[in-house]
Amino acid sequence: MSHNSFGHLFRVTTFGESHGPALGAIVDGCPPKIPLEVMDIQGFLDKRKPGQSRFTTQRREADEVKILSGVFSYGDGRQVTTGTPIALVIENTDQRSKDYGEIADKYRPGHADYVYDAKYGVRDYRGGGRSSARETAARVAAGAVARKVIPGVTIRGALVQVGPHKIDRASFDWAEIERNSLFCPDARAAEIWTDYLDNVRKDGSSIGAVIEIVAEGVPAGWGAPVYGKLDADLAAAMMSINAVKGVEIGAGFAAAELTGEENADEMRAGDKGPQFLSNNAGGVLGGISTGQPLVVRFAVKPTSSILTPRRTIDRFGKETDIVTKGRHDPCVGIRAVPVGEAMMACVLADHFLRHRGQVG
Repeated sequence: MSHNSFGHLFRVTTFGESHGPALGAIVDGCPPKIPLEVMDIQGFLDKRKPGQSRFTTQRREADEVKILSGVFSYGDGRQVTTGTPIALVIENTDQRSKDYGEIADKYRPGHADYVYDAKYGVRDYRGGGRSSARETAARVAAGAVARKVIPGVTIRGALVQVGPHKIDRASFDWAEIERNSLFCPDARAAEIWTDYLDNVRKDGSSIGAVIEIVAEGVPAGWGAPVYGKLDADLAAAMMSINAVKGVEIGAGFAAAELTGEENADEMRAGDKGPQFLSNNAGGVLGGISTGQPLVVRFAVKPTSSILTPRRTIDRFGKETDIVTKGRHDPCVGIRAVPVGEAMMACVLADHFLRHRGQVG
């Protein structure tokens, strides 16, 4: 009942707090004999780590991962998984707990402070403890392991909207993401967002965003028609990410505006199976993958840690005002991109193993 684990056959348990000595993940169910080195994980953590631009928190964490178990090293330098639990640890090195001293007894509006107190009777006011997005570093590390389980699948994420500003779909270019620090696939949108986020940051405020995650190379057949729906598990995984308030698959909410003729993904015969003429279903029909790209989008709210005074109450029930100091992301959606990729990878690794276990 602790609810710190997710997955069935590929199972991940995360641990640690924002201002504790370390955080990490236990990955259980990874098959044996898969090559796994620290460098296979570190690159994904580097994409997520803070302090890489003025638009993310200036907390300086190296986010260097250590593999404590679950691998065996041969004398020739090869290292592979053993099929036993893989323990991953990331030390915290740049905590500033004193930044939170003034709000030790106050509940931050929009944060989990009040509900944590209501549930547990105790809360870690230093950055939110387990509710902090710092926990997602462990998910990214686990997601890197998951990618090794499904090497034929390519998973990529992009920021497609910041506040009211959306990308131009006609200009979508995955290569553009490598050219800017915003994970933006549209060069012109990246320029607009830069100016926009500068103003948000200078105002001491924050803004929300929409992230799109696409997985290619998933064959038809993964998932199940009722309680093990692939899209249901993907939606749950994305909703478990900090600050996510909405998830859609394929056309998503826009499907409500389509007719049956427009929404149906028509098919024609192809050399390697059906050729779909559109992908409004986002790669999933009846809870089972179609072989088309899986397309998931999720909306991230603006972080509630802002410099503008907000009305609140303290733990004694008295009304007061609060200003959240410290180092915070003006747009937390930027660093949510590699987290969304990791959650996609974990769900797909789990469904691959479940599919293999059921049908061989």
